[in-house]
Amino acid sequence: MPNKPYFRPEDSVLVLIDHQLGTMQLVKTLDVERVSRLTLALARAAKILNIPVVLTSSQEDYIQGPLLKEFKEIVPDAYEARVKRQGIVNAWSDPAFRAAIERTGRKQIAMGGVTTDVCLVFPAIDAARAGYQVQAVLDISGSPFEISEETSRKRMADEGIDFTCTNTLISEWTQDWSTPEGQQLIQLMFMEILPPITPVMEPA
Repeated sequence: MPNKPYFRPEDSVLVLIDHQLGTMQLVKTLDVERVSRLTLALARAAKILNIPVVLTSSQEDYIQGPLLKEFKEIVPDAYEARVKRQGIVNAWSDPAFRAAIERTGRKQIAMGGVTTDVCLVFPAIDAARAGYQVQAVLDISGSPFEISEETSRKRMADEGIDFTCTNTLISEWTQDWSTPEGQQLIQLMFMEILPPITPVMEPA
């Protein structure tokens, strides 16, 4: 397989699928509070780097519930423009969803979804088949069962989809912590993503 280019902010779009209050309760393979926190941190990183964000939800008026309310203040334009699917399982099958991604003009998709085994696996595969370079962000996704998580990851890997996590993706986008954006992002990493570090004092 040919070498794939690193994801760059100017080539990327962040796609977040069904991070809804009801659906999030189905995540049992990861700590759901951490999934929520990392999802919002990644949205903040995208805003810092001027990366477009595409949000979509499924049947908000039913048990799935509304999207995480913080999206409204972090990425208000994306929240207002979110694609409200009315029962379509595979988001890629919704013309409005595909159009939202196409309008960005970006060919690198960082994609997370709740749940991995239903909401993420199918659009990730279809996007890859459509010629996009796709990274599935696994720590902002999750499934009800370990076996369905494992089988969905295998299906995506077989289609050439790469796996990543929030801290890796932000580092890949940044490349240089000394830039003004990098300074904001390193603070975000230490405040919301990474484990706390105890300062090491030099010996007297």
